[in-house]
Amino acid sequence: MDATRRLPVRRRTASTIALNATLLILAGVTVAGFFLLDTRHLDVGKASLKLFHDLGGMMTRPSAQHFSLSEALKAILVTLSLGFLTTLLGAILALIVGPFAAKNLSPRGVVNALKGFVAFIRAVPTVLWVLIFAIGAGLGSVAAVVGMTFHSFAYLVKAYSEAFEEIDAGVIEALKACGAGWLTIVVRAVIPSSMGSVISWTFMRFEINFTNAVAMGAAAGAGGIGFDLFMASGFYFNIGEVGYITWLILLVAIALEIGATRLKQTRHVAI
Repeated sequence: MDATRRLPVRRRTASTIALNATLLILAGVTVAGFFLLDTRHLDVGKASLKLFHDLGGMMTRPSAQHFSLSEALKAILVTLSLGFLTTLLGAILALIVGPFAAKNLSPRGVVNALKGFVAFIRAVPTVLWVLIFAIGAGLGSVAAVVGMTFHSFAYLVKAYSEAFEEIDAGVIEALKACGAGWLTIVVRAVIPSSMGSVISWTFMRFEINFTNAVAMGAAAGAGGIGFDLFMASGFYFNIGEVGYITWLILLVAIALEIGATRLKQTRHVAI
């Protein structure tokens, strides 16, 4: 190893110090919380054994008593449709706004304003946005679609803008020298060159929205398999049925992950 070669050292900044201090405080509060829990009227050992027993029964003896397999598959399709619709709407809006949030395509002030706006949206969990919109639209599929689309839009604006920023600056400068306008550069060069990343990010968001749709079915009354899961666990108290639904959701999630992996492999082959 060359003695003159130095390893890069990351310097501490105010932001990293604040982040590390926050993480340390949260870890300390979490550890302290375990020791401060009131367990005087609880047999922790017996409760732990009961927990593992119920989990084992849920995953090894799944059963459905309140719906058939066809009804469960229909509910899964409703959840997938909710995830697909919110992803599609969010992707269309993000594809329009994304170029304005890219540093190599827009003024710094516009970029900072947009990135600050979408960062605020992303900082609020999806379920809270759904409940906020439910104030006006009421609990149900409308609030779920609007809230999930809102969060998907913010997520994809960040992802798309970063993909657009990876475009070779020489290509953009060459097009400007040829007299191409901003819209022409975006439509003819930036978006086509970034399409692989755009598709990958969009599919990743679809996976996220599927799991969000399951939660919204329970929390916001959006229907689908999430509502069946809520009924099985909170109304029927049927552990076997919870396991049955959990396995269905897990199989769909695995199928989506396989699809995402093949999509990425296809992208690399195309490149």
